[in-house]
Amino acid sequence: MQDLFSQKEEQLSPLADRMRPRTLDELIGQAHLVGPGRLLRRAIEADRMTSSIFYGPPGCGKTTLASIIAGTTHSAFVQLNAVTSGVADVRKVIKEAQDRRSLYGQATYLLLDECHRWSKSQSDSILPAIERGVVRFIGSTTENPLVSMTPAIVSRCRIFEFKPLCESDVILAIHRALEDRERGFGNLNVRMDEDAVHHIARIANGDVRSALGAVELAVLTTEPDEKGVIHVTLPVAEESIQKPVIRCDESLYYDMLSAFCKSMRGSDSDAALAWFARLLYAGVDPRLIARRIIAHASEDVGLANPTAMLQAVAAAQALEMVGLPEARLSMAQAIIAVCESPKSNSVATALEKSVADAQKGAFGPVPVHLRDTHYAGQERLGSGAQYRYPHDYPGHWVKQNYMPPEAEGCRYYIPSDQGQELKLRERRKQRGIQDPS
Repeated sequence: MQDLFSQKEEQLSPLADRMRPRTLDELIGQAHLVGPGRLLRRAIEADRMTSSIFYGPPGCGKTTLASIIAGTTHSAFVQLNAVTSGVADVRKVIKEAQDRRSLYGQATYLLLDECHRWSKSQSDSILPAIERGVVRFIGSTTENPLVSMTPAIVSRCRIFEFKPLCESDVILAIHRALEDRERGFGNLNVRMDEDAVHHIARIANGDVRSALGAVELAVLTTEPDEKGVIHVTLPVAEESIQKPVIRCDESLYYDMLSAFCKSMRGSDSDAALAWFARLLYAGVDPRLIARRIIAHASEDVGLANPTAMLQAVAAAQALEMVGLPEARLSMAQAIIAVCESPKSNSVATALEKSVADAQKGAFGPVPVHLRDTHYAGQERLGSGAQYRYPHDYPGHWVKQNYMPPEAEGCRYYIPSDQGQELKLRERRKQRGIQDPS
């Protein structure tokens, strides 16, 4: 039973905290995890949760689900934050869990918020307890645990990925808060216009905590009219929530960069520009993006359209000379040039094969006719003998062996049938080189 002080403390809590769902049926979204018959729901209802990691974007229900577990389980429940807790705190939790287990046969859940912030020594301190089942670990993180956490912890946990909430989910949460008399604003005469609700839900970008924070600010800072109605309009809503923020951790950065590169390779200018805009919006160094454009101008376009490389390098130079935001135009032009160019990976394939052969070693001497002749006395060694100077022959070309002896007969560059490389194939054919189709 709550006393007066705890009731007062709850009233002063943020709306998002007060409106936190208390049961699995109240939880919004994540049906793929806690829908009827799903593994995680069955484990929670049977109080058979094993050590797990909840991974997903902010405000999607990770900590909420952990609180629901705490409210439904017969086990003890302890919560720590990786930012403020250390090895001593973990040892205390483990000692208390051991006592509960031996004296009362009661299991202990340990929820660790921001678990990716734990160091290796902190992670190692809890490994034996997880392995023996002394604690059932639940880590909560916004970052990919396979990237940000120590492998020892991850290998002992089941990962549950939480999906971002959709706009309709956030709208449902807002309406619940406005109608709930016990924890929300149901006792106040609040009228929020639907366009205001939709604006907050859209800008919140799946983050219920952010949306309810904006609703709370809008309601508490709007004076009631003469009829006592707190009318939240679209302009009020726009002032109450900040523009959407992309929380670009290391994992998301690489995911977005991968999507950007694959869009260029896939010749989708619209998708490439969309990812380019999001990378810039997230604050990614534009020079990193420019490097990728240059790389893909060779890797995915190459000699099918040599001007793509010129566009890419020019965009990088424009970035250095004029900076943002003006250089966005040059970079966008280069992105579109790479996307819309005919595609060929023949340059990348040729390089890969030649490097692989070079790494095998067993290098032979340079053939005599290819050796350097720019030093006195070279004729005594026969350097350059029988070398044919191409410009002395018709078409400035003459058939001659240039390959290292150990690579004799190897074929590295095979032009595609795309763009300018089609002309290259014809020219090579005239010289007696038969390229496979």
